[in-house]
Amino acid sequence: MNDFIYLASQSPRRSQLLDQLGVRHELLLPEPDEDAEALETVLGNEAPAVYVKRVTQLKLDAALRRLASRGLPTAPVLCSDTTVALGRVIFGKPANAADAERMLTVLSDKTHRVLTGVVLGTFTERHHALSESRVTFDKLSAVQIQAYVASGEPLGKAGAYAVQGRAAAYISHVNGSYSGIMGLPLFETARLLQSFGYLL
Repeated sequence: MNDFIYLASQSPRRSQLLDQLGVRHELLLPEPDEDAEALETVLGNEAPAVYVKRVTQLKLDAALRRLASRGLPTAPVLCSDTTVALGRVIFGKPANAADAERMLTVLSDKTHRVLTGVVLGTFTERHHALSESRVTFDKLSAVQIQAYVASGEPLGKAGAYAVQGRAAAYISHVNGSYSGIMGLPLFETARLLQSFGYLL
């Protein structure tokens, strides 16, 4: 058995969360010419849970191709994807500041779901898990939203916020996995690692 895994994610938060579990990992990042964001395109009226599972699997497929093409030592690859949903409406990463303001305005004073899919796999085996949590935002004023967006934190974040950042000041209630909302649910991830023989 390998004593490490690959993490196919550019998110420093996911790397930090694996460190929290004491899991040795190496990054397996896309090539400069890879359009990793294209994998996150929503298909039609796709349900949020279906979407996040599909995208996570696509990320693993791409990462395994990367692993093979680079001739790296074989080890399980971990991929994750997080999306925010209000009903069936998916809130991905905002395209720009105006889009971030729009998302936060819609999410204000409401409870939304955060779904994070995780898959750990090799060329012959893969195990998948899904974490679903609920987050309630306080009622946000236009001034608060504009100030938060101006901080730059919402850009690159599903739903235009980071629960572990300044947005914590606006979140009145969390029900579920805090680490899952951050981007890597540790309970589910630990179970996936154990299914591959890792002792945690």
